[in-house]
Amino acid sequence: MAEATKTDCAQMAVTVEAHEKLKPFVGTFKSTIKMWMGPGDPHVSTGVMENRMELGGRYLHQSYKGDDAAGPFPNFEGRGYWGFNTVTGKYEGFWIDTVSTCMQTETGDVDATGKVWTMTGKTSNPQTCQAMKKRSVITLHDDDTHMLEMYFQGPDGNESKGMEIKYTRIK
Repeated sequence: MAEATKTDCAQMAVTVEAHEKLKPFVGTFKSTIKMWMGPGDPHVSTGVMENRMELGGRYLHQSYKGDDAAGPFPNFEGRGYWGFNTVTGKYEGFWIDTVSTCMQTETGDVDATGKVWTMTGKTSNPQTCQAMKKRSVITLHDDDTHMLEMYFQGPDGNESKGMEIKYTRIK
């Protein structure tokens, strides 16, 4: 292995300021979820998200447990990771849950304020069984509250809001 390659590989492991921007998300948060699954009012549910930094501060591990409630997704659970890739200069996210068997990935950036992330990716459309584009906007309001808004592109090419999650730190 050439010396330059060794140096480049070592740099891949270094945490940078972009990793620090994930630290306000660490903790336990109560969530209120609004999910639009068609015309009309959204389905509303609640749960708890526990987040912690792992692997030397490189990744934010997310563990979600929905409150037991009637509705479309009783006993919902999900797991995810969110981090910053120093090679691509992009944030990357990965999510799996009990509602599907697809592994969702997203890539994106934070704005100049360091408080709004826009992530894009693809997921499976449950109506068409085809891939559809999705866009997530994560807004850090302060150290105790943040919001996730998720938008999906329909077969007509138009984007619509499908989910909104408000997180409030449990103290």
